[in-house]
Amino acid sequence: MNRNYSRELERILEREENRGKSLFLHSCCAPCSSYVLEYLRSFFRITVFYYNPNITEDEEYRRRAAEQKRLIAAFNAQPQDGRGQAFPIRVVEGAYHRERFFDCVRGLEQCREGGERCLACYELRLSETAREAAEAGADYFTTTLTISPLKNAARINEIGERLAGEYGVAHLPSDFKKKDGYRRSVALSREYDLYRQDYCGCVFSRAERDERDRSREIQHEK
Repeated sequence: MNRNYSRELERILEREENRGKSLFLHSCCAPCSSYVLEYLRSFFRITVFYYNPNITEDEEYRRRAAEQKRLIAAFNAQPQDGRGQAFPIRVVEGAYHRERFFDCVRGLEQCREGGERCLACYELRLSETAREAAEAGADYFTTTLTISPLKNAARINEIGERLAGEYGVAHLPSDFKKKDGYRRSVALSREYDLYRQDYCGCVFSRAERDERDRSREIQHEK
């Protein structure tokens, strides 16, 4: 039986006793976090954990980290709109050690995007998020990764739930692409003029992107 993670999240948000609880939110980038923050900041006290050792190039990493912080600053500067309290958003940047990513995907280099290499990467980032959430005494942890139509939300939630048992902090179920979440993230990216990358950040996804671009060029030339 397929689970409706979006509905599971809604049921958590419907419980008034959850309002104001703390959420440690792993973010892969500003565009993906935009809708998630808009959606959840009236319910949770959010700490965005920017942890992405999979991003291979220093310049690319710094650009995405800066955009994440710029978006959060913009959200925090917004006046109250009368629709309910919006809690301030904190941001924590994790250690940027690319070797941790390469160690965790060793032997999986030839996997296609979305396969076992990506699952290992998700686990690396979520494991560090759960560990940091537990140390911070957070009530929940989750990730923005499920907003992508290209990522398997069920597998991401399975990883999160397993890590919740290991670290002793509750995992917040999600499928943020639902309820037009992905479409809204695109609109917010335009509204805030966010840098919207066209690959996940690792050297392997960049190679696949370059291959797609070359294929399009060849088809265009024919």
